[in-house]
Amino acid sequence: MCATHLPLGPRPVVRADPRARILIVGQAPGTKVHVSGTPWDDASGKRLRDWLGVTPDQFYDPTQFAIVPMGFCYPGRGQGGDNPPRPECAPLWHDRVLAELPNIKLTLLIGTYAQTRYLGDQRKSTLGDTVCAWRDYVAEGYLPLVHPSPRNGIWLRKNPWFEAEVVPYLRAHVARVLGGLTPG
Repeated sequence: MCATHLPLGPRPVVRADPRARILIVGQAPGTKVHVSGTPWDDASGKRLRDWLGVTPDQFYDPTQFAIVPMGFCYPGRGQGGDNPPRPECAPLWHDRVLAELPNIKLTLLIGTYAQTRYLGDQRKSTLGDTVCAWRDYVAEGYLPLVHPSPRNGIWLRKNPWFEAEVVPYLRAHVARVLGGLTPG
């Protein structure tokens, strides 16, 4: 459907197993992930796995984690970095994929695009405000996160509460959902 808009062509990078208990909804694959075909196979993924307290083997176990980005394919490069996810992707595929994931107990919403789609009017006016209000969403099974990109180092330094409060909660909650998982 969007092949003509994808500079590197279509290469969906999605992992979804009906047994998965945690859903990760990010933005869209970058060029490195496009080449490897492995989601979060970059510096952002390394930081995300650290935040989750899991090893790569645990993270890439499809019976534990489903990975369904807002855009399944690399959207190309824009002036300030990668382009946004293709607008037709999530409306076309998300409901279909999520219908096949009956065991999801926790959904991580990484970045503005995921938070906008899944939190709707409950989302705050900025990404920072939404992430700061993370406790408002956990009862619904959502946890909004800032993107773990190295480019967000300034945001993380300006918001030390994130790594002091959210990350420990995230690690403990992931371990609970996955049944006493030994942190990586």
